[in-house]
Amino acid sequence: MSANPASAAATDSPSGSGSGFRIPKVPFWAQIVAGLVLGVVLGWLARSYDINWLHTTLDKVGHIFIQLLKLAVAPLVFFAILVSITNLRKVNNAARLATRTLLWFMITSLIAVAIGLVIGLVTNPGSGTGLTPKDGKLPQHAGSWLDFLTGIVPSDVITPFTELNVLQIVFMAAVAGIAALKLGEKAQPILTLSESVLELLQKALWWVIRLAPIGTIGLIGYAIADYGWDLIGKYATFTADVYIGCALVLFGVYPLLLATVAKLSPVQFFKGAWPAIQLAFVSRSSVGTMPVTQKVTERLGVPKEYASFSVPFGATTKMDGCAAIYPALAAIFIAQIFDVQLNVGDYVLIAFVSVIGSAATAGLTGATVMLTLTLSTLGLPLEGVGLLMAIDPILDMMRTATNVAGQALVPVIVAARENILDHEAYASASASPVDADADARESEPQGVPVTA
Repeated sequence: MSANPASAAATDSPSGSGSGFRIPKVPFWAQIVAGLVLGVVLGWLARSYDINWLHTTLDKVGHIFIQLLKLAVAPLVFFAILVSITNLRKVNNAARLATRTLLWFMITSLIAVAIGLVIGLVTNPGSGTGLTPKDGKLPQHAGSWLDFLTGIVPSDVITPFTELNVLQIVFMAAVAGIAALKLGEKAQPILTLSESVLELLQKALWWVIRLAPIGTIGLIGYAIADYGWDLIGKYATFTADVYIGCALVLFGVYPLLLATVAKLSPVQFFKGAWPAIQLAFVSRSSVGTMPVTQKVTERLGVPKEYASFSVPFGATTKMDGCAAIYPALAAIFIAQIFDVQLNVGDYVLIAFVSVIGSAATAGLTGATVMLTLTLSTLGLPLEGVGLLMAIDPILDMMRTATNVAGQALVPVIVAARENILDHEAYASASASPVDADADARESEPQGVPVTA
């Protein structure tokens, strides 16, 4: 039998001779789990024994990882949206698919915000915390409906990229994509260039994603070292509410929709989507996770042309964790701290903001803009945002994991209902996209052996 070129190269190399010992490959999910455990231990050590250099190191490692993710956000969003819109020309009933996608985004967001409101009303997360209005402070950036509506259109083409205004980047990309569709063949050179740039950005982002286990150590370690368990204790009910609410949506609502609406196995969905969900939990960035989300969505049987539209669209607008569950709970929490009584009309407004205004969250770490948009709509003090900033990174992990799961779920549901889902691919989806990507590169013929 003929040997694989890559294997032959490895056998002929000096390191391949002799005992033939190979370092066992650790699955990516196991690397992430190891990073979580090590981060908790190092964070506890830094806080318990006041190790300043370790505290600083954890901060820098986590900060660099997030900065690397953010570095690719602006161009990635622009070219992903542009290419995704133009890819719709390859899909039958494109307008129908886009409408159904948006509709399911809204339905799942409405369910998520309803769950958040019910949990908040039952548990009263602001009671008994010991926090007072004096503990709050105004956020540096606040959102309002006027800013949201007028801020969609940029004043120039450079500022949205330098200031990372994702909403304006999405607007420009959408306009460019629609214009390219109208131009037809004349726009083909631009589309070819855009597709090449998008592939380049995704390849570079894959390298950053491979660093996620190290980034996990820094992010989790710094959270423990800086905030400690005492602070978490003050927000115990609120923290539990956010995690329980997200878990109910993630492991309750989503599986129910898959089983009843799409007639698919929920277990198989999580098996295929888990790599994206776990990376979202660590990175706290829907946009940063987008290449992984798109890959797992395609491996779950969603046609590439449709996935390349729905996933980037969802990564910038579909936020069940950050824009539905969290603002609902946070509004109730802040209202109780400031002794403001909310009525039925206020709860309807919270639901409205969550369904319509989720694009303001923009897929980046944190949900401050969405929260301030909700508070300003209800007339609640914006100082309440300051009460939640300290605990935000810990909450953001579960919120983002829920966001990304929803961003993969909706295309699967729509594809299943429109009879374009590859059921064989769905049934066999299991491999981690990061591991599979690495395996694909290793299996390619290489003239020179590469050592890890």
